[in-house]
Amino acid sequence: MADDKDQPFLDDIDALEAEIEAEEVADEDGLLTPEDMQAEIDALKDRLIRALAEGENIRKRAERDRRDAEMYGGTKLARDLLSVHDNLSRALETIDDSLREQAGGLVEGLELTQRELLSVFERHRVVMVAPEIGDRFDAKLHQAMFEAPVPNTQKGSIIQVMAPGFTIGDRLLRAAHVGVSSNTAPAAEPKKTDAET
Repeated sequence: MADDKDQPFLDDIDALEAEIEAEEVADEDGLLTPEDMQAEIDALKDRLIRALAEGENIRKRAERDRRDAEMYGGTKLARDLLSVHDNLSRALETIDDSLREQAGGLVEGLELTQRELLSVFERHRVVMVAPEIGDRFDAKLHQAMFEAPVPNTQKGSIIQVMAPGFTIGDRLLRAAHVGVSSNTAPAAEPKKTDAET
């Protein structure tokens, strides 16, 4: 009597014997019966349909991968260039009127460089996410750097924008860095003047 551990081996032998018996269905001339031929045709049709479906799935997957590579292939480079944009923005923010008079060409060159960088971003579907003060905080596009209770603001509204965010296609490259109001009191209504009453 066979052990339980030998059972898978015996099952394999039984399956092999069943295949051999199926092949011996042929008559003395080596021809299959019409029923066996029809079963073989049906099995081949099924395999052909499955192979065609698999080929179509592979084609669709390759097309989707190609589109994704075209759209998102430059994601790493674009993410690395965001610091260049930030540094140019910081440099331009520090320029005052006296520096603009002294080094007008340099300032203009910095502004043109930043515009060209944004133009290149736009050509490659990299779009700036620039929230406004008072906009509602959106966790999908914004990153709260701090919360502060600010009078006359609603809880969850943006009170400061420290850095814009960027998307590429429908994916977020970097969230906009913002400060958010944690004010729990409702916004105060403006007082009416004597003329309005």
